[in-house]
Amino acid sequence: MAGLVLGHGAGGGIGSADLVGAADAAGSLGLSVALVEQPYRVAGRRSPAPATQLDAAWASVVLQLRDGPLSGLPILTGGRSSGARVACRTATATDSVAVVCLAFPLHPPGRPEKSRLGELDAVRVPTLVVQGESDPFGMPPEAPKRTVVRIPGTHSLRSSAVVAAAVSDWLRTTGLL
Repeated sequence: MAGLVLGHGAGGGIGSADLVGAADAAGSLGLSVALVEQPYRVAGRRSPAPATQLDAAWASVVLQLRDGPLSGLPILTGGRSSGARVACRTATATDSVAVVCLAFPLHPPGRPEKSRLGELDAVRVPTLVVQGESDPFGMPPEAPKRTVVRIPGTHSLRSSAVVAAAVSDWLRTTGLL
């Protein structure tokens, strides 16, 4: 069927409610799921590495998964917050067939002039953004090949069930199942 590789946000690990919800939704539809911790978290550090290091580590892991346990499967990538940014920036390098963004940080809180929309716009494959209606990091716009699902909440997306429903509904529309 397909594989989904998800990464965490800058301040948390792979146990966040939204990542768990997305992973459960994908797994229940028959996708193979890998939750990936960035090396800085594995090393016990709290602060993320620079974007170039995050991207290189992510691409390396996704390619290893593609050559190993997910061999022969189309790969979807994604993550929450900074993990979503990494997945967007590396979508071409990892040959992702789709991207799942949970709580994409469109801009720093109160700084809309520091937009990161270019990272989302650069993705050329179907993309899902699940965003809290009151997210202080902003609300990305819909676009061709980009579906934005607004759910109750802020940047934390604490309801794994609501995230799971959004991811399940979208996955059913991708043609990958």
